[in-house]
Amino acid sequence: MRHGGRADDPDKRRLRRELLAVRSGLPAGDVREAAAELARRALGLPELAQARTVAAYVSVGSEPGTLALLDALRARGVRVLLPVLLPDNNLDWGVYDGPDSLTRVQHGGRMALLEPAGARLGQEAVTAADAVLLPGLAVDARGMRLGRGGGSYDRVLARLERAGAHPALVVLLYDSEVVERVPEEAHDRPVHAVVTPSGVRRFG
Repeated sequence: MRHGGRADDPDKRRLRRELLAVRSGLPAGDVREAAAELARRALGLPELAQARTVAAYVSVGSEPGTLALLDALRARGVRVLLPVLLPDNNLDWGVYDGPDSLTRVQHGGRMALLEPAGARLGQEAVTAADAVLLPGLAVDARGMRLGRGGGSYDRVLARLERAGAHPALVVLLYDSEVVERVPEEAHDRPVHAVVTPSGVRRFG
């Protein structure tokens, strides 16, 4: 994978492989149980309690589950934005109107993603979010996030920075994915909090 023309860090690639292997071995029951606990804890975050617009994503496979959280946010009257992956790995956005508003999209040889089927709001729509839920594979003690390597969310974070937008940045992970240190590159930015089934940890 590449970001901004640079080859991805080999230490990141190795750590990604290890973390994905652990995730893929999780029993479905554990994934469901963790999703319910993640939603409960995330809904208690002041950053989400006060948010009018939250940019999030739909979990797939054994990722820490987000659907219960998306539905709970929507039930609160929060406007939930979901990403639409573009061919260049940038993200467009659409509004989440419940499970029936999602469509399964196959992106090349990669895993199919659930994306909003409605109107596209443009890449800048994320700059209106009060909080952004970022997918990730790990977060370290400094709040540095390890993503999947496609660079989509690095671009989102750069877009927020250019717009002068400062939403709360939150990652949902399993407990074992909060690690001592992840490899860091110049473009990486720390998050504000990580939510796991056992609790919330804040940074900075």
